[in-house]
Amino acid sequence: MKTGPRLLLIALLAACGFLVAPTGSANAASLPGMVLTSATATLPSPLAGLATGKRIQYVSTDVNGTLITATALIMTPKTGKQNRVAAWAHGTTGLADKCAPSTSQSVFWPEARDATAALLSKGFTVAAPDYPGLGTAQSHPYLVGASEARATIDAVKAARNLDSALSTQYVLDGHSQGGAAALFANQIAAGYDGNLVLKGSASIAPVSGIDSLATMIPGTPIQGYLVMGLYGLQAVDATFNPNSVLATQAKTKQAVLTSGCLMEILTSYQSLTASQLLVGGALPAAVVTKLSHFDEPAQSTTTAPVLVVQGDADETIPKELTIYGLLPRLEAYSPPVTYIEVPSGTHDSAVTLSATDVATWLAARFT
Repeated sequence: MKTGPRLLLIALLAACGFLVAPTGSANAASLPGMVLTSATATLPSPLAGLATGKRIQYVSTDVNGTLITATALIMTPKTGKQNRVAAWAHGTTGLADKCAPSTSQSVFWPEARDATAALLSKGFTVAAPDYPGLGTAQSHPYLVGASEARATIDAVKAARNLDSALSTQYVLDGHSQGGAAALFANQIAAGYDGNLVLKGSASIAPVSGIDSLATMIPGTPIQGYLVMGLYGLQAVDATFNPNSVLATQAKTKQAVLTSGCLMEILTSYQSLTASQLLVGGALPAAVVTKLSHFDEPAQSTTTAPVLVVQGDADETIPKELTIYGLLPRLEAYSPPVTYIEVPSGTHDSAVTLSATDVATWLAARFT
């Protein structure tokens, strides 16, 4: 798999006049969010009519606190700008560099465009991270919440480094993989975002119930998600090798993980039986425990109010996982939790159907 971009980061920082200090020092602590490169980006329709875009490389940290590079789109409203930032955490696109939404409009999904358009219409500058490993040299820690959360918060810092007029107050919005990322970012915000102030987060169909999903998915048409999750685990746990649990027939399809994005991956694995996917037809309990450790949100208190949106016709993240698992855990913490159920909403259509309500709720966090 890919190696970390440490040398590139050092070179870029040195070129900018920065010395890379050991992780944990005061200098290193000030680097996350620093913009390394910035270039004008062409935005997809309908966003091009609403905003100007920049694709940036910026500094973030991995789950161990080591400095890494990450990429993102920063979108600034053409009219009605309110000098406040919303981060958009996207749903699953894939594992390969070609699956970074900042450079590949084909994976800037229609529902993501709708959600982003609603935020821009409320005057938000939108910071949209690709997540580590999408568009950069390291492997993508798919579904690993601490990874995506850091990159998301640091994208907000980067937006403010591009535009000093932006407020220190910010909100988070995300779908599916990004819905969980927004929850994880809400959990770590108080200890990670420095002088920023998180006002609230919205999560549409967030990935949760990892224990249940790990047993439900094998043998179903969406089991490609599980394969990606295994490779995401490998990216942060060197003791784990997906080949130790993938069955022979599943191993023959691994090339699609680097040659394709989400739809190609799902298509490649969809017809396998559970036994053709996994040795013995199921994941060992120890592997499920590892996945839950890294991927399950709401394992610690949130920082700011939470909005959870769930389509009642969602077959990817069934609403029962949200209602009976995620919500009770979130409600046990102090920040208030609001729940909206979208009638007839599927995993993707719930984003579009709730986009205006979500953007309105997030804007209200500032009043």
